[in-house]
Amino acid sequence: MQEARLYERLDENKVRCALCAHRCVIPEGQRGICHVRENRGGTLYTLVYGRLIARHVDPVEKKPLYHFYPGSTAYSIATPGCNFRCRWCQNWEISQMPREEHLILGETASPEQVVADARRVGSRSIAYTYTEPTVFFEYAYDISRLAHEVGIANIYVTNGYMTPEMLDAYHPYLDAANVDLKTFREETHRHYIGARLQPVLDSLKKMKGMGVWVEVTTLVVTGVNDDPEEFRDIARFIVDELGPETPWHISRYFPAYRMTNPATPLATLQRAREIGREAGLRYVYVGNAPGEENTHCHACDQLLIRRSGFWVLENRVRPDGTCPRCGTPVAGVGMAGG
Repeated sequence: MQEARLYERLDENKVRCALCAHRCVIPEGQRGICHVRENRGGTLYTLVYGRLIARHVDPVEKKPLYHFYPGSTAYSIATPGCNFRCRWCQNWEISQMPREEHLILGETASPEQVVADARRVGSRSIAYTYTEPTVFFEYAYDISRLAHEVGIANIYVTNGYMTPEMLDAYHPYLDAANVDLKTFREETHRHYIGARLQPVLDSLKKMKGMGVWVEVTTLVVTGVNDDPEEFRDIARFIVDELGPETPWHISRYFPAYRMTNPATPLATLQRAREIGREAGLRYVYVGNAPGEENTHCHACDQLLIRRSGFWVLENRVRPDGTCPRCGTPVAGVGMAGG
């Protein structure tokens, strides 16, 4: 165990965690909503520091990040735990393990070991992913600081439910984030996810303002968040608050965990993409649907990056980051082809 950061001590040995937007008040001997932060004697501890439940070398496109060093790999890690309860969670076996099985499993790995492994395999970045990285903030922070010292970027694949204090603390080391904007309806967010919507929107805007490269993902769940008006609201928010250059990934849902609704029809996803483009978004992708991965110039429609699944087959972006046909700048970080 290690003492947590970002909390305050209260009367009667209670503590208030300031890591995520739940801001749990935790009595002595109890844990927060994430089930991986525990109050012992008026001190808050993280129970997952250095405890890896998953680690893989992934294409950065798998995060998904299509405009952050495309074609590179991300050394991807996770500890158990999450502060959400999404009924369709794809990784529920590890994200919900502390809550449902009362277990915190994983191999021990120091921050130094994680960075050394990332360097050994030649990854351009380290991605904190699979579960919610905010709940293992202390561990991710220590890794991120070391990663920056050797020129490795840091990526959060996140539900966006962190506090402003957490982002302020992490800011010097966070380079990119893919944020799950799961729905744009408050009632839906509370019912299916167990959290409020507004903190996610606030985090998106704050990260964008900090200069973090941001991409947005919406998993379209049949009968839950597949209304065209909701697509329009999400697209308008991205355009108005994050900028039209912000990529939006519209992903196909398949039944998982406690959700048995049928898989998303491809026509629904294609309509969402049309709505995003009509709203002014320059880069809209359909995920979990083969053949929808390519990047085109938003000005002349020139094919810029050709992909197969998560793999880059060809990158035509000029060394100066522009379209080879019309010279329009291509939004992103490290976009130039080889």
